[in-house]
Amino acid sequence: MNVIKQLANSLGKNELEVKLYLIDAPKKYRIYTIPKRKLGHRVIAQPTKQLKIYQKSFIKIFNFPDHHSAMAYKSNIGIKENAKAHSLRPYLLKMDLENFFNSITNELFWDSWKKLWPMPNSTEKLWLERLIFWNPSKKPKGKLVLSVGAPSSPAISNFCLFLFDEMLSKECNKLDIVYTRYADDLTFSTFHKNVLFSIPSIIQLLLTQCFGRKLTINHGKTVFSSKAHNRHVTGITINNEGYISLGRERKRYIKHLVNQFKYNKLDKDAIKHLQGLLSFANHIEITFIESLEKKYSDSLITKIRKMSYE
Repeated sequence: MNVIKQLANSLGKNELEVKLYLIDAPKKYRIYTIPKRKLGHRVIAQPTKQLKIYQKSFIKIFNFPDHHSAMAYKSNIGIKENAKAHSLRPYLLKMDLENFFNSITNELFWDSWKKLWPMPNSTEKLWLERLIFWNPSKKPKGKLVLSVGAPSSPAISNFCLFLFDEMLSKECNKLDIVYTRYADDLTFSTFHKNVLFSIPSIIQLLLTQCFGRKLTINHGKTVFSSKAHNRHVTGITINNEGYISLGRERKRYIKHLVNQFKYNKLDKDAIKHLQGLLSFANHIEITFIESLEKKYSDSLITKIRKMSYE
């Protein structure tokens, strides 16, 4: 395998330079927190600029497999495609994996690896761990986990759940259920009433079988829904006709911001925020952008979208 040699060639460095840099790589992270949507904070471990370059290079060199049901972190696939996969089925179940990236340790990574490939030697294992894992402990040899901010973490996480996704997909196919996973968000949909109630116990069994107790379900985020209620998949609303939508609340919020902009009541940060929302709306529901252009004029909407602060 010789990951050091391949990495050195990719980066235009010699092998000694790479080894010296990676010796303390699990500690080369900047730590900060961001608020969660409801309660608490999420810890973000951002690799240094140089370590990010190393991690991106490694992911390009080593093409980790992922399952077709894994919708996140893939080219030309995103939350829109994830929602559309479930849009026509009236019964929906959403579940969430607890503390997803930080639950994926080096031990879990190697457990997943050995189910697919021969294990590398101990030296190769050590270099790989230093390259892709973060050490949140103050101890030099503390527990290693994936960080939320590392560019290599998405591919590694999808790889670690490859066999889980495969097994769960087979179980869902037997029950005529569509299954997708967007990072830690698991979504299931079907045409058949009451079938989805069997899924949580199946997931619990497969998680234990694949990972022991290293990955667990956040039961507080388990939601069953149907056409009788609002259905939302990775932040996108599915209406009763089976079309994806921004949802009424988000539309009202965007209209409010556009009106504020019209009367010069938004600062630079708020305008950037509005630009992001308009870009998202254009991707998800272009007819809403067309309605804004009719209400406020296409010149005003174009002005907002093209404003630059470079």
